[in-house]
Amino acid sequence: MRALTVVPGTAGSARVEDIAEPDPAEGSVLVETIAVGVCGTDLEITSGVYGWAPPGRGRLVLGHESLGRVLEAPAGSGLSAGDLVAGIVRHPDPVPCPNCGVGEWDMCRNGRYTERGIKEIDGFCRERFRSDPGFLVKVAPHLGLLGVLMEPASVLAKAWEHIERIGERALWRPKTCLVTGAGPIGLLAAMMGRQRGLEIHVLDRVTEGPKPGLVRDLGAHYHTGSVKELSAEADVVVECTGVGRLVFDILQTTPPGAITCLTGISSGGRLIPTDAGALNKSMVLENDVVFGSVNANRRHYEKAADALARADAGWLKRIVNRSVPLDAWADALARRPDDVKPIIQLAEV
Repeated sequence: MRALTVVPGTAGSARVEDIAEPDPAEGSVLVETIAVGVCGTDLEITSGVYGWAPPGRGRLVLGHESLGRVLEAPAGSGLSAGDLVAGIVRHPDPVPCPNCGVGEWDMCRNGRYTERGIKEIDGFCRERFRSDPGFLVKVAPHLGLLGVLMEPASVLAKAWEHIERIGERALWRPKTCLVTGAGPIGLLAAMMGRQRGLEIHVLDRVTEGPKPGLVRDLGAHYHTGSVKELSAEADVVVECTGVGRLVFDILQTTPPGAITCLTGISSGGRLIPTDAGALNKSMVLENDVVFGSVNANRRHYEKAADALARADAGWLKRIVNRSVPLDAWADALARRPDDVKPIIQLAEV
């Protein structure tokens, strides 16, 4: 079968090649891959700056955002042939650490977790893969190809779960949420905020293309100005850009008791002058919270499945706005001005 593989750490090594059928030892469920989404992580891996091949191997099968169709599943697995599923990316470490031992592998304490298409386990960008049933989550049939959004949606489902847990430390009646960044992560963060009945403000740089319309059609507000005025009124901030200066501006201006969730990863290498003492003082005196969130466990995938199933499919379709075949994988990684979420499609739904 065909797959997109790469030598981690080697730029320009990605290629489509023939590989062996998935080993039954990988799991009892056989899945046909329909599509994989691409994101900045895939770009980093193909650029040679990230990624780990499986032990004893030189190449890694790419793809961590998946949509597939079950071909074979054992009795009692909860899955049947024809079911649409998404594969869970992170798997627990073999020790396991206390969190991995209770299914909270997204909070692994020792770093020995593995991740599909990223860290030591082959990914989903191949015609077929195998998995244990516990690492597959059903996608609502009416979503069809849009189920490829499950993995990024799981990241935001976790973020919102943790925001709400922190909010429960006191009487918490949030009204306003600021989302910085209108990429797929930011848009899904805004969608889930609207599903919670919050007034949503989204800040991004672009003034043209699909993003302003996608935000407004959620019933949210789109902005391109300064973050300070917006964050000063926000009960919740979901930061999705990873821009260091933006993060500091947010933390310096949020109101008392605000909760800021960081989901964007900064590139580093840039010094930002700041009064750390004043920042510390204001956060302590105002009971502010800032925390980082990445990846997801099965519970978050299930919450993401519910959120996507309740969303407007026509709106979601505007996020998944470009599909390319496997042979044209490089085109999916070459971002265009009107891109939101390009995907690589391997089969029809």
